Amino acid sequence: MDRLIHTALNSLANLRDTRVIQAQNLANQTVPGFRRDLTNEGDPRFLKAMETASARAFQTERGPHLFSSAPGLLNQTGEPMDVAIAEEGWFFVQPEGGEPALSRRGDLRLTAEGQLVNGAGEAMLDQAMQPIELPAVRSLVIDEVGRILYEPMDGAPGEEVEGPVIATVIPEGVALRKDADGQIRAGDEPLPAPDQRARILQGVLEGSNVNTMEELVSSIELQRTFELNLRMISAAKELDESGARLLRPPE
Repeated sequence: MDRLIHTALNSLANLRDTRVIQAQNLANQTVPGFRRDLTNEGDPRFLKAMETASARAFQTERGPHLFSSAPGLLNQTGEPMDVAIAEEGWFFVQPEGGEPALSRRGDLRLTAEGQLVNGAGEAMLDQAMQPIELPAVRSLVIDEVGRILYEPMDGAPGEEVEGPVIATVIPEGVALRKDADGQIRAGDEPLPAPDQRARILQGVLEGSNVNTMEELVSSIELQRTFELNLRMISAAKELDESGARLLRPPE
């Protein structure tokens, strides 16, 4: 009887992890370039007791959680500081206090110190993997390769200056994953070098690839599965009590 209860409890624990992932996805559905987290199918393991494998099987997590690489919707904003990558590719960013990472977020802005960052405050990197810094500008143009052309505030009207190039890459043969800080990296492997093969669109912003309706429908299914497991535990309790009554000696 305890096997039935432990199986149901293990299922409830897995459902809890899935609900946490769904909450994370729904909380980031409006974040530009966010990549939807996927559930980890896990791996079955047999519980060992007294150096002997028992019949109790548990599902345990296997490796880091994956994420969906499907592109998000591209929205025309007309803002010169909004950029997006068409189809494949990634930007290089430098999170504060962390290692360089890859990102699809393109809501850019210039800080008071002249550093080019995205909406999360992560510094955009150039081809030399250095944070991009610009002076005060009147206007700014970013071409498809990522080259920045700007009109400095203290320059002559119409004067254009060629600035750094926003580093991009289309990784091949690299298994990307989300680290504990939520940043996309290549695990224990180093990030690939910039190749500038990604095509950048200015005045366009990519949304997250979270499908709100799909997440809500899945949430309803998880709730029903949760209730089914609770009923299984209640049924196991009733069966155990019935068996105990049958074994009870007559009074």
